[in-house]
Parts: sequence; structure tokens; C-alpha cells
Amino acid sequence: MFKLEFSLIKRVVLFTTLSVVFFVACKKAPGEGGKATIKGNVWVEDWNGAFTIKNGEYAGYDHDVYIIYGDAGGYSDRTRANYSGEFEFRYLRKGKYKIYVYSKDNTLKSLSGDTAFVKEVEISENKQTLNLDQFKVYE
Repeated sequence: MFKLEFSLIKRVVLFTTLSVVFFVACKKAPGEGGKATIKGNVWVEDWNGAFTIKNGEYAGYDHDVYIIYGDAGGYSDRTRANYSGEFEFRYLRKGKYKIYVYSKDNTLKSLSGDTAFVKEVEISENKQTLNLDQFKVYE
């Protein structure tokens, strides 16, 4: 009888441990494979090199937009804005994301002359669509 009870206890402990491991292993990290979307828009202000004369403004056609899934070290994916400056990242899972674009540095403080504008967002629902505020970049 005691041997049977001990065997049953071992099975319950093993089942519980495997269930926890399976549940943790199945939690999906941010990235592709879901049904959520992040949308946005890029607008360009065209300035001279000293940022003293504005030459014009227009939609950020063909401007590169990057996304970082979770805490990844580099960018995870890239897209380009369409003719009206719109972009989207589709098929995303729940989680935290960083979306960024490169721009000329209008403060003239960057050694490279460029800077990145970053927006941090979180998808909390499976079929969510996040609409970001406009990215204004300088060229």
C-alpha cells in the first residue's frame, strides 16, 4: 500500500512539473506569428544643411521603418513607407515593440548628423491594431 501511494505521489509531482515546463515553454515572445498590426506614417521636412531654410514638406515615400521585437539587440524587421508615407507591421503577437526611423539631426549635435526617433508600444490583445503618432523626419 505504501509503495503504491509513493508511486502515485511521484506521478503527480512529475505531471505537475511537466505541466509547468510545457506552459512556460509555450509562451510566445513578441514577434511574428500573431494577428495584431502596428501602423504609422512618416512625414518629411526638407531643410538646408544648417536647418535655417525649409525647402518643403512631403509624405515619407520609401522611407525605411524598423521594428524591434521585445528586447532584441538589433532590428527584427524593416519595411518601407508607401507613396503616402504609410507603413505597417502585420502578423504580430502580444508583447513590447520599438518602432524607429532615422532622420537628420535638426539639433546639429549628433556627430554623424543623424538621429533615430523611437516609439515604444505594447500589443496587449491578439487582434489589436495600434496606430502610431506620425514620425516627423528631417532631410
